[in-house]
Amino acid sequence: MDTLVLLTLTGLGLGALYFLIASGLALIFGLMDVLNFAHGAFLTVGCYTAWVTADAVGGVPGLLLATVVGTLTGLVLAVVVELVLIRRLYGRVKEQILVTVGLSLAIPALVQTVWGADARPFPVPDALAGTFDVLGARVPVNRLLLIAVAVLVLTGIRLFLARTRFGLVVRAGVEDRAMVTALGIDVTRAFTLVFALGGALAGLAGVLGGLYFGSLSPHQGTSLLVFAFVVVIIGGLHSITKVAVAALTVGLVQQYANYYAGGYGDLAAVILLAVVVLTRPAPNTDTPWQRLRRVLSVPSPAVAATAGGPVADPAGGGPAAATRPTENAADSAPTVETSETAGTAAARTPGSAGPDGSAGGTS
Repeated sequence: MDTLVLLTLTGLGLGALYFLIASGLALIFGLMDVLNFAHGAFLTVGCYTAWVTADAVGGVPGLLLATVVGTLTGLVLAVVVELVLIRRLYGRVKEQILVTVGLSLAIPALVQTVWGADARPFPVPDALAGTFDVLGARVPVNRLLLIAVAVLVLTGIRLFLARTRFGLVVRAGVEDRAMVTALGIDVTRAFTLVFALGGALAGLAGVLGGLYFGSLSPHQGTSLLVFAFVVVIIGGLHSITKVAVAALTVGLVQQYANYYAGGYGDLAAVILLAVVVLTRPAPNTDTPWQRLRRVLSVPSPAVAATAGGPVADPAGGGPAAATRPTENAADSAPTVETSETAGTAAARTPGSAGPDGSAGGTS
């Protein structure tokens, strides 16, 4: 029992970390239609600046200051990238991919040149280095911190998109940018804000990733970005809540598979992704559950006949063919017009010729 509790809480902590990374990625991709492969590089730079700050100050104050510095680093880096590179590439998907992939390779290489390729220990305060007891399991305190921060971030993003002016502008600009611009609203400024928010979340995830793993390396952001993409694909781009659920699911699956399946947690996450993608219905089609409900709700012909209703036509799915002549008799029967009927109609029609060839109508 204690092992299951430990795996569950650890998986929730890992899922919270995945959500912090995937939330920024989903915002940028879902709202701005920019596939940002440099998101992991933002995480790496934020993690290293936080490490330098925490190592210099130390303790809980050092960690708090490191969190602010790491978050601001990710924010500033994202704003610079959006203003210099991404802004002129909106609507050009191939160029966006090439630029962001190049950044994802260049920035970690630069970090490796400055701080070296070896992993370094992340300074964790004593208050967060201990454990607490849950049903006999000793759970690290930093797992609980990760879960709490993820809940706060989820709430903040939902409020930002639904209750703030910038959130409404961004959503409207995605739907019809020309119309919003015609109303005098600067959509590009709102898009820069979204990109900055995504970079800030990446920097925050870098700090908390250092706490979770207890170390940092130049390519840590790139490896975490892979699972962030898995989470975004599973959860979708149109609901931040579904992204959160997908992140927790991937984290739990990884932890359970690592323990019960001999360390195949990464493979289990990929298999989960494949299952979701293969079973997900195409746009404008029913889900498997909807198709099953429709099949179960259709009564059989024998039941319909017993109930006194029309029997389904085996060939066409409508009423039986025996009822069709009655329904269509008025359309299929020929119209026989007698001379009396024709004369009456002509008499009632102004300007029409009468039976004797004279003009109809009243004198």
